[in-house]
Amino acid sequence: MKLIIYTDGASRGNPGPASYGFTISDEKGKLVYEEGRYIGISTNNVAEYTAVLEALKYVKSSFKKNVAQIELFADSKLVVEQLSGRFKVKSPHLKPLIEKIQILKLELGGAVHSHVPRAQNTTADKLANQALDTRKN
Repeated sequence: MKLIIYTDGASRGNPGPASYGFTISDEKGKLVYEEGRYIGISTNNVAEYTAVLEALKYVKSSFKKNVAQIELFADSKLVVEQLSGRFKVKSPHLKPLIEKIQILKLELGGAVHSHVPRAQNTTADKLANQALDTRKN
């Protein structure tokens, strides 16, 4: 099974109230799962990485070994480039999050990361902002 994941994070104030959102669809584009959660006071980068981490955690717990391929899309170029290994991670507070993501990716057989314009990431963005507006966690 191929899964397509869109992720986004939001922070108002940076740092400030923060949240994430993600969607998971199958290879035919059918929505399988979506989630948006408030994570407290944090930075936008932490919110972006938390979205990726939580999406992969959901995949691991819900799909077990049935995933052959994961395509992950984000509108944060920094997230895509760092997770792909093209940009170095300099921020010490992001390293633990990124290490957890990398471990999950290995356990799931890997993932391909792609940058998309914000206009192509509207659902994940909407979920993150709804969670932020309602402080839903």
